[in-house]
Amino acid sequence: MNTGTTTPDSYYVRIDEHRYKPTVHASGAWDPDELHFSPLGGLVVHAIERERAARPETGLVLARISYDILGRLALDECEIRVETVRPGRTIELVEAVVLVADRPVVRARAWFLATLDTSGVAGGADDRLTPPEGLDTWEMSALWPGGYIASLDVRPLAPPRPGRTTAWISTRHALVADEPGSPLASYLALVDTANGIAVRQPPTAWIYPNVDLTVHLHRQPRGNWTGLDTTVTFGPTGQGLTSTVLHDVDGPVGHAQQILTVRPAPDQ
Repeated sequence: MNTGTTTPDSYYVRIDEHRYKPTVHASGAWDPDELHFSPLGGLVVHAIERERAARPETGLVLARISYDILGRLALDECEIRVETVRPGRTIELVEAVVLVADRPVVRARAWFLATLDTSGVAGGADDRLTPPEGLDTWEMSALWPGGYIASLDVRPLAPPRPGRTTAWISTRHALVADEPGSPLASYLALVDTANGIAVRQPPTAWIYPNVDLTVHLHRQPRGNWTGLDTTVTFGPTGQGLTSTVLHDVDGPVGHAQQILTVRPAPDQ
């Protein structure tokens, strides 16, 4: 893809109201000619928030978003269409469809719920993670190719182990060039990285892309770091599961799940 002589310090550049062009920083880990889903997941939230901001304020917050990845994510312009499926004053369901070359490649559904003060009964979450400051950076690009992986600051709490890693993820890149993004969209733009931090088998020998991502939040994240406490399981018949407890600097914020299709690499 020709991105011009100067690459913007962002994952996407806006083309018009509904279309976005990826930069090389959005290129994938399984194939650098494809999109990495992680920044696209954040872009979907960004588009949903823009659509909702054009309407009267409701005070609702995102509590769950589920993405279904319908096919190959070409490193090309995309269009995002947003529709409110179930409007409401206390509960709202929004759907977004991502199209590349007029073909749907991602469908996402987001539940927004009302907010009220429940601090008096709050509890049940895990302990905070060790803060990212002072932790060593792990060069994930030694394991995975692609512009997206190269754009990350990854700081594991301990050396990564097969199927089990806890790490902080951050990036200096904006989601969309010259456009402010919310802390939520920026946070969710890094969550799909989970499937790459706790690999059970080398990606040169096995492939295990996720076909979905579902995120549940019991609290809105804040700060510039996405904490991933990740476990990867492979089953005996070609399916796998990446399960993650999500953290910010204040503690747990929710959970993420990714179902995997596991198979030998084509040249094996």
